[in-house]
Amino acid sequence: MIQRPLGIFIVCCLVPLVLAYTAIKLDWLPEHTTNHGQFLKSELRIPSWQPSGEQLWTIAINAPDTCEAPCEQQFQALDNLYVALGKHQKDVALAVLNRALVKAPLVNYQSYHVAADLPPASLYLIDHTGLMVLQYQYFAEQDKNRAEQKGLLSDLKKLLKYARSS
Repeated sequence: MIQRPLGIFIVCCLVPLVLAYTAIKLDWLPEHTTNHGQFLKSELRIPSWQPSGEQLWTIAINAPDTCEAPCEQQFQALDNLYVALGKHQKDVALAVLNRALVKAPLVNYQSYHVAADLPPASLYLIDHTGLMVLQYQYFAEQDKNRAEQKGLLSDLKKLLKYARSS
């Protein structure tokens, strides 16, 4: 009589493990993810990070002094993205990376220097601790760039929704 419940218990424990092992070995895992940006290859933190109030996420642009026209396009797009956030603007800050302070100061942007070699005019999502999480490449083609920015907006809204639920 004790043998039967013990056998059922063992089967109930082993079946999920066997199915999980089979799924991994036969590559049944999904090929794509739901995020639109690319995760950074290694952990990258901003050393002089200063959290700004209650903001959970920061959208940053890498705009070194050598970046001219592409960065200007991205700044305009970033302003439009910020407006598109609507009620979520209070949860998101804006930052500029690797820009010398002698250039015209940008209103509403925090300025940081990152030693890593980052592609110019790329956008980044940074969490409230200064960890750079997702990267959104700059494309010279307007349509590709717009799609990348829509992906950033989608990812950011999803992350803000998750933050409210936790």
